[in-house]
Amino acid sequence: MKKTVVLILLVLSTQGYSQFAKSMFSKDPIINLENWQKQRLYFGYYLGFNSFDFKFDYKEVTQDIQVKKTTGFNVGVVADLRLQEYVNLRFEPGLYYTKRDLYFPNFTSENDYLREVNSTYIHFPLLLKFSSLRTGNIRPYLTGGFSTTLNLSSNSKSKDDNFEGTFRVKPWSYAYEIGFGIDIFSEYFIFSPSIRGMFGISDELIRDNPGQASPWTDNIDSMKSRAILINFTFH
Repeated sequence: MKKTVVLILLVLSTQGYSQFAKSMFSKDPIINLENWQKQRLYFGYYLGFNSFDFKFDYKEVTQDIQVKKTTGFNVGVVADLRLQEYVNLRFEPGLYYTKRDLYFPNFTSENDYLREVNSTYIHFPLLLKFSSLRTGNIRPYLTGGFSTTLNLSSNSKSKDDNFEGTFRVKPWSYAYEIGFGIDIFSEYFIFSPSIRGMFGISDELIRDNPGQASPWTDNIDSMKSRAILINFTFH
């Protein structure tokens, strides 16, 4: 009896794999969701990961501030507007969480040289998506555009500064983004893994309060975020 059950399961799994392979990778695949992307407007959601960094520019040559990056997570929704056959306008608002540790040179105490920057972002990217010709159930694409981000953990309203151990950044920042991805058409939905680079164009740092020289912020000309964003989108 057990041998019979195992044999049936093997046959079913083999048939399922064969159908999947035929629908996705065979020379003559079954075309899934053929007219889906011909809709004027459609929606989806995404989950993903991020790695945020800071790019520092200095007023005078000095030792670099070291940034220790961690892997954060993303979650959000997608609205896709078809402009023409190969070009779409996408709005992808989402919640992004990340953490960076900043190590300032010329300090001996951890209370002075280490600043933890925990960031909870509401991210608003507006992107153009340039798709290639569809090959079977695969369609690669390039994407790029601009984004604005609200940092809910900016400490921008705090009166304390680095002398009290509080690192402050501006609540709003701006960036441009470029990347690529691929649409994979299954029988019931479109799965779109993508990777993008985000490059900040606005200075995010709030300088320490005037009145005394700050070894943390006085020599920083600008501090801009940059990041790698990996998203897995489902339509």
